[in-house]
Amino acid sequence: MSKRPHVVWFRQDLRLTDQPALRAAVDSGHPVIPVYILDDETPGAWRIASASRWWLHHSLQALSAALQDKGATLVLRRGSIVRELQRLGREVDAEAVHCSQSFEPWACAVENDLARELSEHGIQFHRHAGTLLHQPETLRTKAGGPFKVYTPFWKALTSGADPAKPTRAPSAITPGPRCKSEKLDDWALLPSRPDWAAGLRETWAPGEAGAEQRLEAFLDETVAGYAKSRDRPDQRGTSRLSPHLHFGEISPQRVWHAVLGHAQGHALGSGAETFLKELVWRDFNHHLLFHFPHIPEKPFRPEFAAYPWKTSPAKLRAWQRGQTGYPVVDAGMRELWHTGFMHNRVRMIVASFLIKHLRLSWQQGEEWFWDTLVDADLANNAGNWQWVAGSGADASPYFRIFNPMKQGVTFDPEGDYVRKWVPELSRLAAPDIHAPWGAAEGTLKTAGIILGKTYPKPIVDHAEARAAALEGYATVKAASG
Repeated sequence: MSKRPHVVWFRQDLRLTDQPALRAAVDSGHPVIPVYILDDETPGAWRIASASRWWLHHSLQALSAALQDKGATLVLRRGSIVRELQRLGREVDAEAVHCSQSFEPWACAVENDLARELSEHGIQFHRHAGTLLHQPETLRTKAGGPFKVYTPFWKALTSGADPAKPTRAPSAITPGPRCKSEKLDDWALLPSRPDWAAGLRETWAPGEAGAEQRLEAFLDETVAGYAKSRDRPDQRGTSRLSPHLHFGEISPQRVWHAVLGHAQGHALGSGAETFLKELVWRDFNHHLLFHFPHIPEKPFRPEFAAYPWKTSPAKLRAWQRGQTGYPVVDAGMRELWHTGFMHNRVRMIVASFLIKHLRLSWQQGEEWFWDTLVDADLANNAGNWQWVAGSGADASPYFRIFNPMKQGVTFDPEGDYVRKWVPELSRLAAPDIHAPWGAAEGTLKTAGIILGKTYPKPIVDHAEARAAALEGYATVKAASG
């Protein structure tokens, strides 16, 4: 009697190495059917947006080829996850379905529905760890509740055993019966008219192989100086692993142990430790989302619902397109539009500008990042926007308002980052390049700049905007009693 196949439902774990769901299915000795389901139907889901769809296409292409090399064929289905997995399970008479756990609120609900529905059809449902260093429900404060402050979370996560060591990819996969599958190109994940993805193609190599290359480059070239270089957008000082981690092309355990292994025989340097803390910050945001599922839409601190936000489609559009008149802000927004990515320091600057200079809600920034980032991750996006707004757990103080000129001078001292992304200012020297409205008229003329024509004048005055933001936050303070 032939063995009933095991289905591996791929989600944000598009890899073969250190993939617990795949490993469990292969180790069962049963035939394996890998499947990915594009679900734009399930209510409550934050559907995969534009830049992420571009990445998803290429990541699935890479995953399909990797599975083919091991003997298996990736099945593609589109529609409700629960419906399609039920349908596939019945078609092939599956014994079990395996997946990596996900912690978005809608995804948790889908998993619970699947467990019930598959059980009714005699199909086992197995959820595996695989997307985080530690499962969100396993870390608790001494009082038994979830963590709301990062430093105790870091200490709790690192005081116990190290994350599990990564496992190898299967050497071979016994394929299951042939199944009906859609064609990836028919999903139209790639932009066509217009094709805005040229900068993404120049910048990224989606897929597991691209993730490994990025990790090796980070270890060889960057990690030693990461503690300082990560704040410099004019340098290649960050890991740029975030989209690979989001899509699960590499596991956080693989990254964690690679960094520790790189430092083997030496004291863990400040660069490596700082990076590992950033990796744990990712876990912290998912911990918060799991325990407080409202945070993508509502402030973690309810008193911040009283903040008197403004409405200005024109100013929002100027921010989105990098036309605010503040060079470091505009450089960041243009980098995002061109590459689907923005340097982390600049993300904080542009977020602070939207919230505290323009007084537009953090949710509008969150939505724009969701659409334009290749590493758009619900937990990180919500957690980081609320951190800047002051409304989140362990957030930056609400009265911390970045001065964009000072930020530019400090972290882009020669103006190279601005010069790259705001070429109309490229002939200005630092520090004028960070505040062109303050440059002498002759300097602007020599640089070919006419403020208000070749480059916009500031859409708000920094000092006035700062005072207005603090006045708005006084409303929050009053609401909190």
